[in-house]
Amino acid sequence: MLAPTRRAVLLGAGAALAARSGKAAGLRELRFGIGLKAMSAIVINTVIGEELGYNRAEGFTLTPLALGTNANVQVALDRSDIDIGIGVPSFQMPLLAKGEWKTDVNFYEYTYPYKWDVAIKPGSGIGSYMALKGKRIGVSDFGATDYPVTRAVLTLLGLDPDRDVKWIAVGNGVPAGVALERGAIDALAYYDAGFGQIEAAGIKLAYLPRPAKLPLVGGQFLMTRRAVLAADRALVVGFGRAVCKASHFILANPAAGAAAFLKMYPETAPRGSSSADAVKAIVQAIGRRTRLYTPPYAGAKMGSINPAEFTAEAKLDHLAVSEVSSLYTNDLIAEINDFDAKAIAAQAAAYKA
Repeated sequence: MLAPTRRAVLLGAGAALAARSGKAAGLRELRFGIGLKAMSAIVINTVIGEELGYNRAEGFTLTPLALGTNANVQVALDRSDIDIGIGVPSFQMPLLAKGEWKTDVNFYEYTYPYKWDVAIKPGSGIGSYMALKGKRIGVSDFGATDYPVTRAVLTLLGLDPDRDVKWIAVGNGVPAGVALERGAIDALAYYDAGFGQIEAAGIKLAYLPRPAKLPLVGGQFLMTRRAVLAADRALVVGFGRAVCKASHFILANPAAGAAAFLKMYPETAPRGSSSADAVKAIVQAIGRRTRLYTPPYAGAKMGSINPAEFTAEAKLDHLAVSEVSSLYTNDLIAEINDFDAKAIAAQAAAYKA
């Protein structure tokens, strides 16, 4: 068995209580692996289906497990410790290139590209990515996706990410913003919702202009084992539909989505904040992320996967891959989207925590 973090144990224990009551009502437990050290609003659309009744409607109750890293999620899935996990191409593509991607499949894209930026302290004088040469760039963790993606972008611009800049791991959330504010780093490479969390704490940020023609890479996916999909397609579709409904709910009323999340995870509220302020902080934190729930492709259904993203990722990472079809399936997308989105919007408008 994969050794979980203490936080994973705590999350699992809390969710297990819900699972036991759910089983009593005839619901199946679905174990969901998240590559975070603690629960965060960045995965809000994958978990609030439990509060909103979407999971129950599909016949399951959700047990989220914060497993620390994307690698841990992959291991847990391969060992059957979880049923579904969050998948990221920056970890999956090297496995595919080495011929080690065999048993799993991405079936729903719950966050679309591109979600990373580089922030600087206002008035720092750094005006472009090229001006980062010789600077100290902070990243949350060397195992997080902000590190390899930003390295790849610098490489595309002609900089050497090993020689031209210095990388410093500064942690997640507000501590990363504090490191920038206090001058421990010159710039912070981070992701949308993380920046939102920092700004919600009152730390001022300025953003470097994105380089032209950034590749559409870095989407995040729901993945499962092919054996699970074959044996229990309805469960996999059901979870995808619950996530899709939750995404529509949040887009229709972000404050209601935040309130539902805080009802489930009150410990994620800023310390000492009122209920109203906590909702506002979550809404600000997820504001940049919710824009990525909708596909950036004309006519595409929510959750559908564009294989060009995988091809672009392989090119960006200088990986030789002959095919990407084994990474994904779009066969479930029509079923996942088979619900009344207007009814979900109405529910969001009427929601009271």
